[in-house]
Amino acid sequence: MNELISTLQYYFSFPFVRYAFIVVLLIALCSSLLGVSLVLKRFSFIGDGLSHTAFGAMAVAAVTGITNRMIIILPVTVLSAVLLLRTGQNAKIKGDASIAMISVSALALGYILMNLFPVSSNISADVCGSLFGSTSVLNLKKSDVMLCLVMSLTVLAVFVLFYNKIFSVTFDENFSKATGVNSDGYNLMIAVITAIIIVIAMNLVGSLLISALIIFPALSAMRIFKSFKSVTICSAVISVICAALGIILSIIFSTPVGATIVTADLAAFLLFSAVSSFMVKKR
Repeated sequence: MNELISTLQYYFSFPFVRYAFIVVLLIALCSSLLGVSLVLKRFSFIGDGLSHTAFGAMAVAAVTGITNRMIIILPVTVLSAVLLLRTGQNAKIKGDASIAMISVSALALGYILMNLFPVSSNISADVCGSLFGSTSVLNLKKSDVMLCLVMSLTVLAVFVLFYNKIFSVTFDENFSKATGVNSDGYNLMIAVITAIIIVIAMNLVGSLLISALIIFPALSAMRIFKSFKSVTICSAVISVICAALGIILSIIFSTPVGATIVTADLAAFLLFSAVSSFMVKKR
């Protein structure tokens, strides 16, 4: 036990590890808050679609030699969030179909570009790092931490200020429109914030695993709690604990950070599902 504590103390003495730990917790918190609304609206895989779109935009930025890739990645991902919202409301193209169409296309085009115009001699490592977030989370700077802090405070402020409106739009969009709530505007706000979080969270878990941070905490909380407020709070707590546990375990066992966090979220979901089944049987 003492050896374990000494190992953790050694690693956390490095600034980049502390930065990664803080960013992990902030991203997990923001993702879980948005995830509750997205899961209840049957739009949980928007995270998957937007993360793949961000991967395609990142490939374009890499091929064109742009140093600050956020100049391309962020606007393209936000625009995709708006398009997904609009096409998801189209009777001819349902939400899940539009997400699949955009995400698969962006992923394929990005991979083709990286093969046709390689930016390094090890394409496989570049693609793996982008898709699974292998090492980028350990290359964070203090400016990245400040950006995540601002983002998390913004998300928290949005939820506190517009909690009732988000609740209304999530559960009964038609009724909220009838009562004068600008449901399209609030849906757009949720989509844009989701896009911003996903772009930043790609450094944490990569394109392929980002949906887990959005889906698992919300689903786990829903196994036990039923009210929107309780699910939201529980989802945030689960997400933060799993994120902290995941990064600590990744340090101890030298496993990929993103995959370890997702595994911790999966374990939490299985635990809450077991508790839920036990409670049902006891009744």
